[in-house]
Amino acid sequence: MKLSAFTMVRNADKYYFPIKESILSVLPIVDEFIVALGDCDDDDNTRELIDSIGSDKIKVFNRKWSEKDFIDGRVFAKETDFALSKCQGDWCLYLQADEVLHESDLEWVVKNCEECLKDIGVEGFLFSYYHFYGDYKHHLDGHGWYKNEIRIIRNGVGVYSHKDAQSFRRKGNKKLNVIELDVPVYHYGWVRPPEIMQSKRKEQVSMHHGKEKAQIAYESKPEIFEYGPLGKLSIFDDAHPAVMEGFISKLNWRDKLNYSNKKKSSRSKLKHEKIKNRFLSFFEKKLNGGKDFFGYKNWKIIKKNKRADG
Repeated sequence: MKLSAFTMVRNADKYYFPIKESILSVLPIVDEFIVALGDCDDDDNTRELIDSIGSDKIKVFNRKWSEKDFIDGRVFAKETDFALSKCQGDWCLYLQADEVLHESDLEWVVKNCEECLKDIGVEGFLFSYYHFYGDYKHHLDGHGWYKNEIRIIRNGVGVYSHKDAQSFRRKGNKKLNVIELDVPVYHYGWVRPPEIMQSKRKEQVSMHHGKEKAQIAYESKPEIFEYGPLGKLSIFDDAHPAVMEGFISKLNWRDKLNYSNKKKSSRSKLKHEKIKNRFLSFFEKKLNGGKDFFGYKNWKIIKKNKRADG
């Protein structure tokens, strides 16, 4: 069995993505890691970070992102599909540049890929998520934040990136038949210095609505992102992936965070702060095991594989 990993990225260093850590987290189990690297800004060192890993498993393809694709996140899907097209593996493991796997889960991932290699009815594997927010001790697990996503797909069966590269489908716009694994993805996309978080949000808007609209939308916004009251969020007490140790040690914006449960800013509420979602989150945790009542499901689960000790 051959296992590929792939990602697309641009300006990871500038916008505080743990791209090096993301690659390192799965490099021990993959035969190759494909990187579709966009045309980074002059003040960005993403290529240098990737090259510093020093592995011949990593294959970097330089790409130019076209502004005509800066609508609805199409550029993300286009670049993801390009990276996937370069994969040679039987299975392809997709990690976005702010996603990391834990070393304790790697053996279980490989075991499932090996056991399902000849079962063509299995088209992918579904992972769970930790969405860290503000710092590395708080995470978002309420209504509106996706609980699962497809992160391994079978190669050569017509799978393509869905919408803005969050997920995958196959030819005919069909949902994939997947096995749900008890393996979490550690998502760090909402853990950045507040000033970088705000500039990253502006950049994200430009990728979905164009640079001009992003400029207009952020003209009157503050330069520093307000994370809001972290005191209302769930606490993470487990261990982060070992590769994140150095990255986590760089956290130096605690004095800019609000650790109370009271909102102290006038900015618009984010989805986890809205009364409707807080209400739904409360009852989902109390009555539905934390699962969304009206959850996002871009897949068909054919089996759930849990470790004997899990």
